[in-house]
Parts: sequence; C-alpha cells; structure tokens
Amino acid sequence: MESAPAPPSQERRRDAAATRRRLLEAGRDLFAEHGYEGTTVRTIAERAGVNQALLFRYFGSKQGLLTEVLAEGGLEQLRSTPPEELFEAALRSMLTRSAGDTDDRTLEVYLRSIGRGDEAAGTLRELGEEYQKALSGLSGTVDGALRADLAMAWLLGIGLMRTVVAREPLADADPDDVCRLVLGALDHLWAAPERRQGGPGERE
Repeated sequence: MESAPAPPSQERRRDAAATRRRLLEAGRDLFAEHGYEGTTVRTIAERAGVNQALLFRYFGSKQGLLTEVLAEGGLEQLRSTPPEELFEAALRSMLTRSAGDTDDRTLEVYLRSIGRGDEAAGTLRELGEEYQKALSGLSGTVDGALRADLAMAWLLGIGLMRTVVAREPLADADPDDVCRLVLGALDHLWAAPERRQGGPGERE
C-alpha cells in the first residue's frame, strides 16, 4: 500500500529548506574562492540554481548570507569546542579542507574577505574577536589577549601560505606533520613567563 503524499505545506517547507541549504553552500564556496567583495548575489544564485530574489527572502542580503556562513562554520566551532582544543581544531579543519577532506571553509572565507570592504568588516571582526576571547585565557597571564592574537596571526598566516598562495612545501604538507610542529611551538607561547618590569638586563 502506497503512503499518502505529503501535504502541500510540508512539501513547501522541504523545498524552502533545500533552497536555503543550496544558497548557503554556494555562498560558502564562492566567498572562499573569491572573497566577499569578489562574489555577487547573481553568481551565488546561479551556482545554487535558484532565483536571486530567494537569497534576499531567506537571508535579507549578501551580508546576511555571509553571517550565516560564518555562524555555521566558525561560530559553531567556537560553541562546540573547548578553548584548549580550539586552535588545533581550527588548524586541522583548514589543513584537511585544503586537502579536500572537509566542507568547513571558514578560514578561507575569512582570509579572502577580511580587509576587502567595509560591508563585511563587522561580521568578520566579530568572528576574530570571539576566537581571541576563547583563546586569551589559556596562558593565565595578563597579556593573554596579546598571546591569543599572536596565535591567531600564526594560524591565519599558515592558511594564507597554504590555501591562498599555495607555497610549497607547506601547500602539500601532511596535516599531521604541520600540527605536530605548530602545536609543539604553540605550547611555548602559552607557557612563556610574563615579562616583568625592572628585570635583569632590561633597558631603561
């Protein structure tokens, strides 16, 4: 016996969810490949196979779509990952994405979009501030925010050289090898003693 067809309202909800998902995936990939400023509403809609008007219906604007893309990737990672595991999770996500093993392209979106226009600046800055806030307590020192910024600068620099510049040997390096070297050095950053005023050899 065949099951009864779904009510029209349920079909519409399924179609809407599928369309929204296609727009999110298209936006994520295009922002990662071309940056926020280099991506248009038209190209997002074309890749998703939908009318441009649907992007505005579901997200309000291209910036609204960017916010959703970052929330689904970076902000979700922040919510679900303990601070002591966050740097490694972000690093591994970036390294394995460049090898084609994951759909998380948050750092690629960030790298190709930051500093390229005012419209997306607030959304991108918020993501960076949330990462800094999560990492800044790991050293237990008064300069924890500075140490967090240094860690993030290193992370983004690795991403730039591996995924944007594609510089060898980093571009094709094994993710486990990169993590081993980077995380070993990062431990020293978190554990390094604070610089105290008036110490031996300090300049006046």
